[in-house]
Amino acid sequence: MSSSLPNLNNSDAQSVGTSVAGAAPTFSPLYQQIKALITQRLESGEWKPGELIPSEVELGNRFKVSQGTVRKAIDELAAENLVVRRQGKGTFVATHHETHAQFRFLRLTADTDGPQRAENKIIEVKRVRAPAEVARQLDMKSGDSVIFIKRVKSFNGVPTILEEIWLPGLIFKGLTAERLMEYKGPLYGLFETEFGTRMIRAEEQIRAVGADPESAELLGVPPQTPLLSVDRASFTYGDKPVEMRRGLYLTLNHHYQSELN
Repeated sequence: MSSSLPNLNNSDAQSVGTSVAGAAPTFSPLYQQIKALITQRLESGEWKPGELIPSEVELGNRFKVSQGTVRKAIDELAAENLVVRRQGKGTFVATHHETHAQFRFLRLTADTDGPQRAENKIIEVKRVRAPAEVARQLDMKSGDSVIFIKRVKSFNGVPTILEEIWLPGLIFKGLTAERLMEYKGPLYGLFETEFGTRMIRAEEQIRAVGADPESAELLGVPPQTPLLSVDRASFTYGDKPVEMRRGLYLTLNHHYQSELN
């Protein structure tokens, strides 16, 4: 099988050939094998965020499969927000710098229509040893180095979210308070551009809490004001956890919106 794939490298041939005609079949549909190969290219950086990827015809020729097989693979990648189709232009690697993607992981929506001017106030940035729970969530050893960020996000001048963020120190080496304060784009866009780490998906746990004195002061509300506490674990390619985030959401003028399919 591999000899019939002249445009693939050895790993490509092995990935497709073993599953399709090898002695130990994986029973994975061909389009899913092609999806895995394309994902490997995205992870390796062959096609960078925001870049146009080869056409379905080109990919079909490269992997020696039909255009329909490639299309089905790309359909799934698009559904998972790894790529973006643009009518008449082609398929592009998704990026957190796109306007529609900046709030993909933030489901807090204003109760009224109109522009929402977002601002971030950095409270604290420091390198610390990972507490046991953080280490577990990030698949690290307890005591490994992590970057801790504490900030307040305001919308139209109203403090609305208090966040505590933990990041693996090795991956985000060089991330400083000064860099965060001078950066005006989305935080995940910074991670993507400067640290080569793209958030692919996230898991959240949500509960109702009352504001403790410190949180109340930072959000400008009375103690015990009802808040949504949102614990988020974010993952990059290969389902590798690369961020733990805890947010306290003030819902006086906003609501949490989630689409269920």
